[in-house]
Amino acid sequence: MAVWRNPGVHAATTKPREDRRSLAILMMLLAFLCFTALDTSAKILVTDGLPPPMAVFMRYVGHLLIVSALILPVQGTAALETASPKLEIVRGLCLVGSTLLNFTAVYYLPLTLTATIFFMIPIFICALSVPLLGEKVGVRRWTAIAVGFCGILIVTRPWSGDFHWAMLLALAAALLASFYTVLTRRLAGVDSTNTQQLYASLIAVLVLIPLAFWYWDLPGQGWLWVLFLTTGFWGWLGHQLLTAAHRYAPAAVLAPFVYTQLVYMTASSWLIFDQPPSIWIVFGAPIVIASGVYIWWRERHLKGEG
Repeated sequence: MAVWRNPGVHAATTKPREDRRSLAILMMLLAFLCFTALDTSAKILVTDGLPPPMAVFMRYVGHLLIVSALILPVQGTAALETASPKLEIVRGLCLVGSTLLNFTAVYYLPLTLTATIFFMIPIFICALSVPLLGEKVGVRRWTAIAVGFCGILIVTRPWSGDFHWAMLLALAAALLASFYTVLTRRLAGVDSTNTQQLYASLIAVLVLIPLAFWYWDLPGQGWLWVLFLTTGFWGWLGHQLLTAAHRYAPAAVLAPFVYTQLVYMTASSWLIFDQPPSIWIVFGAPIVIASGVYIWWRERHLKGEG
């Protein structure tokens, strides 16, 4: 594929940053409500018997249809032009792998547990930024990383009889999501957000087509079709709100609001699936969150040099 830019197209589609922090925070809160709706829908579908690959396939088919309808009429094939095709492919594979593992994990585990494990992402990102981005991480942040892992050990308790192998899937999903985020950083200023959205959903659909046909199945009840057909919408809307929020406020302001998802997930898990958080999540989740918040605070005040 040819690598080039059309300045007119990018100038027309790239909006300037604004300082509207209250709006940005509201967008963050709504974004993670969308992600909770996505995971809740996925858990209902796979619990009802839908194979996880089918649920993930429909999630990305819907996402691809939406972004294509919104982007291609404006930018045409220019939206598919990338300066780094290899990074786009690897990034897309990380995203679809993370979603597939997560949708499988939520079948076996409460949403509160998978959400807590997913909060390892800021900790993984901090560790991965050293080899992948060449950033410097000091002793204090490495200590926070170690504390975060201790929190996950409390939550998962791999030494106990209550340990479930699906916890490893949730951890692997969080690790792949961290690679996805790091690669997104690498692509910032290289490819536009629209290009990244298109490639992420397109690669996911292409990868999942064989699995979808192998595990082909459809919801049995009419109301489940609503969930089946709207998973892509929730994923797309959540990512759109998340991206837009960072146009209205710095990442340092918005980062702590990521943890509101645990509140949403706890409510969903308790009210819809009758799975309240265990005592181990009550003790372990604050440790994981505290380590992530400390890493965010340290990076904000030291500008990445700890």
